[in-house]
Amino acid sequence: MGRTAVDSGVLGEAIVFLDYFRDLPDPRQRGKVLYPLDEVLLLCLMAVLAGSEAITDIARFGEKKLDLLRRFRPFRDGTPAHDHLGDILATLDAEKFQQCFVAWVAALTGAPADVIAIDGKTSRRSYQKKGAKEPIHMVSAFAARQRLVLGQVKVAEKSNEIVAIPKLLDMLAIEGAIVTIDAMGCQREVAKKIIHKKADYLLALKGNQGTLRQDVEIFAAEQKANDFKDTTVSRHQTVDGDHGRIETRTYTAIHDVAWLQERHDWPGLKGVVMVESTREIGDKVERETRFYITSLAWLASQLGPVVRSHWAVENSLHWVMDMTFRDDECRVRTDHAPANFTTIKHMALNLIRKAPGKDSFRLKRKVAAWDDEFLASLIAA
Repeated sequence: MGRTAVDSGVLGEAIVFLDYFRDLPDPRQRGKVLYPLDEVLLLCLMAVLAGSEAITDIARFGEKKLDLLRRFRPFRDGTPAHDHLGDILATLDAEKFQQCFVAWVAALTGAPADVIAIDGKTSRRSYQKKGAKEPIHMVSAFAARQRLVLGQVKVAEKSNEIVAIPKLLDMLAIEGAIVTIDAMGCQREVAKKIIHKKADYLLALKGNQGTLRQDVEIFAAEQKANDFKDTTVSRHQTVDGDHGRIETRTYTAIHDVAWLQERHDWPGLKGVVMVESTREIGDKVERETRFYITSLAWLASQLGPVVRSHWAVENSLHWVMDMTFRDDECRVRTDHAPANFTTIKHMALNLIRKAPGKDSFRLKRKVAAWDDEFLASLIAA
């Protein structure tokens, strides 16, 4: 029998993250619970931190690392088998779990986020052929500067992002932040909610808003042809180059938008941003123009970094989820289990990101797999 949590004297440290999940409802019949919910959550999180990619991996971790787990909790009946563990994750209320996650992250980050990028990602292997169940789609809020997941909401498919985004915003404390969302989230109700919560927005503009994109595009083309003499603008240019690629971005912030407001009555609208990108790779040249609307009355030199910050959600969240956590290969499919497992992976991502040291994310996770003390320090953070 290994040491118990009380014997080791470190029980207080383990409570740091578990405190925020204390009120999470346990759907199991109280008299039949062999494995307390806090022990199950601790097991799952430690296993994922150490490299587990499936529920069977978590169960195996529990068998191999029981002494380590008992430094933090009693685990009097050991750890659950993979099928029992899967049942627990499947029945656990995903929405309540996500709400607990948001409260935990708010305490973890301390300082408010500057730019919050909201974007969705599909867990491709979470579909079920039986019953033609579609793969789950998680819409996440990501703090671009801190590179931490702030919250997430599960939706049935990508088209439901429109419903999920307001729900996610309701869960978050966003006062003073700038919320960036791709074209799917360019909705009046979303903009209104962001303004109501005392935050600002920068929303990608495509063809899903009737004539708004068309009006902006025509106006921008006319003004550019006239060298912007008839409107108030600010401009900023950046040049990036690596691996034989040169990318030039020209940001134009159009500050005179009274005409646009008169036609479209968009909540809080104060500016339009045009981003013209030229990508040169050898003899090949690619050009792209993107448009954004914003509630910020900022110069182009200030808005450029905000536009770029949104893509942190692709590089620092979605890419990490796929390449490090193997999210697209995960076959967890039953009921709430896919959403809950994704939330656990987001917890692990945040804890590794908060860990001190200059080692890469991937290396820190490798160290967690063989160094029990490092793994214990992540949980106690």
